[in-house]
Amino acid sequence: MAKLTVSDLDLEGKKVLMRVDFNVPIKDGVIGNDNRIVAALPTIKYVIEHGGKAILLSHLGRIKKEEDKPALSMRPVAERLSNLLNKPVTFVPTTEGKQLEDAIDGLSNGDVLVMENTRYEDVKNGENVKRESGNDPELGKYWASLGDVFVNDAFGTAHRSHASNVGIASNMAQTAAGFLMEKEITFIGGAVDNPEHPFVAILGGAKVSDKIGVIDNLLAKADKILIGGGMTYTFYAAKGMKIGNSLVEKDKIDLAKEILDKAGDKLVLPSDSVVAEKFDNDAAHKTVDGDIPDGYMALDIGPKSVAEFEDVLKSAKTVVWNGPMGVFEMSNYAEGTLEIGKFLGTLTEAKTIVGGGDSTAAVQQLGVADKLSHISTGGGASLEYLEGKTLPGIAAISDK
Repeated sequence: MAKLTVSDLDLEGKKVLMRVDFNVPIKDGVIGNDNRIVAALPTIKYVIEHGGKAILLSHLGRIKKEEDKPALSMRPVAERLSNLLNKPVTFVPTTEGKQLEDAIDGLSNGDVLVMENTRYEDVKNGENVKRESGNDPELGKYWASLGDVFVNDAFGTAHRSHASNVGIASNMAQTAAGFLMEKEITFIGGAVDNPEHPFVAILGGAKVSDKIGVIDNLLAKADKILIGGGMTYTFYAAKGMKIGNSLVEKDKIDLAKEILDKAGDKLVLPSDSVVAEKFDNDAAHKTVDGDIPDGYMALDIGPKSVAEFEDVLKSAKTVVWNGPMGVFEMSNYAEGTLEIGKFLGTLTEAKTIVGGGDSTAAVQQLGVADKLSHISTGGGASLEYLEGKTLPGIAAISDK
């Protein structure tokens, strides 16, 4: 069922509540990376260009005690947004009450207002009450009362049921997806529900346990699943191979065996690994085929595996990539991840979808991000979407 989007709405003169994902890295009031703010600009601009009054809500970090609040104020975010939009943005340092209501009433068509961090509501009078992250019904109802329509453009929180997404939506006649959310539904939802074949998934990361649901869901849909990262060696152990001192989830070896039996030749493991004697970028390292020698740990996939993975990928029509191939944060073990990212940038005939922090960082570092079909803005949300789970933030958006 297609979802209602912001372009389906009549926005002229309307107070448009917008849930955005402005959860940016911030230290001493300085924003480290504004990608998430930039990603929300198309929807914000659309709302104000069509005569709406944009009222933006976002969380920022986690607030567990009063002392957490000052460092996690949305004020620097509102200032950066003002620079990016090249127009004034009203910042209101509160999440409820007369000051906020008066500021909203004073907006003209095309104005933009940012309210304080929604997670300020998680701590009241020094108590951790979780009104926002626990989806307090009164809070959702109150925020909904501040606007005429609701646009959810925060895919990064779509897997959570919070007062600022599901709470508001359940108190509005209509909730629409913003352009960013629409793109995530189209690309990730499309890959999971109706992929063009051959469909290849690349799954990396440290733990099998993090990706079990995804592997299970995609086995029925993908033509091949390429495995990289630390979870490789739990599969190695399940096959009776030697893994040296590599990362392994001993309690998941039986499960890995079941997955291997079920998957047959669909699941492709790396054939060689870059190994070192210790978890250290400067440790002496070498490439080995198959078994990992005693005293060594595997920290990346090797060049042979990269070539074999590329061979599978070259004929793909849909590719979904989530998770690194090795210890990406160390330059000597980033090669596998970077090579895969580079290769994805050459696949002009395929839909290429990337989600997850390190995979996203890799394609941005390589400068190939603009050659890919879609880079997801939500790590946890994209993972749950790939698992085939219903995301509450998306379910709460009105159907067309």
